[in-house]
Amino acid sequence: MINNTIAFFILFTVFFNLPAQDILGQWKTIDDNTGDAKSIVEIYEEDGKIYGKIIAVTNPDVEFRTCNDCSGAHKDQPIVGLVFIEGLTKNGKVYDGGTILNPENGTTYRCRLKLEDDSDTLQVRGYLAFFYRTQYWKRVK
Repeated sequence: MINNTIAFFILFTVFFNLPAQDILGQWKTIDDNTGDAKSIVEIYEEDGKIYGKIIAVTNPDVEFRTCNDCSGAHKDQPIVGLVFIEGLTKNGKVYDGGTILNPENGTTYRCRLKLEDDSDTLQVRGYLAFFYRTQYWKRVK
């Protein structure tokens, strides 16, 4: 009986001390048309909100581009270093309530992020009215 109690305690302790998989960290964005990696994005938390910043691009021709079509604070900002996901909060299994900016055309969309069951795939969805577009990003290990 004591051995079973000890085994249960050890199993319980190990199970509940495993780090929870979440969306924080680095993610590889994938081009919808080619299937090739496009950039590396850092998803981070600041003041209880989720943000995303482009930290690297795979195409050297894009590395020094700026967000020419963007407006407001994003106007003419370098693509690398650009905070393009802003203000999301956790809502059950999804993160929403914020925005995502497409630096290629300067359009801002409502955003939802959701970790897939494999925890190495992030579903990224941008909404404009009733229309949406979904991408799947892969965790950088």
